[in-house]
Amino acid sequence: MRREVITALGLSGGAAVALGLSRFSYGLLLPPMRADLGWTYVEAGAMNTANGAGYIVGALVAAWIAYRWGMARAFLLGFAVSVVILLVTATTTDVFALIALRTIGGGSTALTFILGAGLASAICPAQDPRRRGTLVGLYVAGVGVGILLAGVAIPIVLGSGVQQWPEGWIVLGLIGAACLPAAWWAARSVREPAGGRIALLGGREFRRIAPTFIGYGLFGAGYVGYMTFIIALLQEQGRSSGQVIWFWSVLGLVSAVATLLWGKLLGAIRESRGPSMVFATVMLGTLPVLVFPTSPAAMFLSAILFGGSFLAGPTAITIVAQRQLPVSSWTAAIALLTVAFAFGQAVSPMLAGAISDATGNISAGFWVSPVLLAAAAGVNLMQRPAADREPIVRRI
Repeated sequence: MRREVITALGLSGGAAVALGLSRFSYGLLLPPMRADLGWTYVEAGAMNTANGAGYIVGALVAAWIAYRWGMARAFLLGFAVSVVILLVTATTTDVFALIALRTIGGGSTALTFILGAGLASAICPAQDPRRRGTLVGLYVAGVGVGILLAGVAIPIVLGSGVQQWPEGWIVLGLIGAACLPAAWWAARSVREPAGGRIALLGGREFRRIAPTFIGYGLFGAGYVGYMTFIIALLQEQGRSSGQVIWFWSVLGLVSAVATLLWGKLLGAIRESRGPSMVFATVMLGTLPVLVFPTSPAAMFLSAILFGGSFLAGPTAITIVAQRQLPVSSWTAAIALLTVAFAFGQAVSPMLAGAISDATGNISAGFWVSPVLLAAAAGVNLMQRPAADREPIVRRI
């Protein structure tokens, strides 16, 4: 068990790079980049929209690339490209070049995160759902660690002024590069599951998870708007740099710890209620900074509620897929759900940015997040439990 835990922790560097450093830490660098480069909020949001679009492509081709190259090799390829993209982002100020880099980075991080999760699931050879869930939880906790490391490093780099944002990307890239050797060892240590070509879901199978498909897309749209603009919102509200650092650090620390706890809770309740519970908690986490914009306590309550729940989304929908569908359909179902999630992430930042630009108030665009998250929780309540359905029998 000790070696399995060490392997999961090694792989978690991929989760840290894919989401903690490449996606979420953009929220820390958005304000100085916007100030230095003169961006509108639409342009700022377009960076994460491009990243989300690339993530869609990466999610669609991840299984095919893993089939052709092997899961470990494809995971390490995505990891290495993601690190290079972080470093190269520091070399240009051209908005179109930055959009292109964010798009490529979205594709590479999708490969890294999805295939890393697959490797983490394969660490444990025994068919023990709780043990396997713990290892996957350790892997996903890497996202929170990445957020925490970025929250410590980026403010130090930006201490000399907003023009230092390129150095911020370099620091993120170097942190990612430092994680690569452990991830290489861990990926090579896992015996990959026997694979084959990934089949698409049939119409009947898709209907079984349709509410979760729609809800997960809305969830992706809602949570990424928060992560994109939260630092800009806090700064507009007059928060000091010290408060912002503490906010980001609390969010990262809580997310890393809470990910391990959600798995046990979600496994103990009906799968139809699990995602709604997660989505509603994330929604509540977005509200304190909007309803009480001058309260430091509200800021940290938001960090705790949001940070303590948003990474439970993938776990929740995985449980739905595994309980609703036969084993042969799990990979196809999770891939399809990931596409919905990525599509939501691609749309939301530009929508929130457009509203902020039109109103001249970032808070107005920020309200997109709780509205979409509430819709996600409501839609997922329509997901019927597996026990209420006829079993799917595949004919051979």
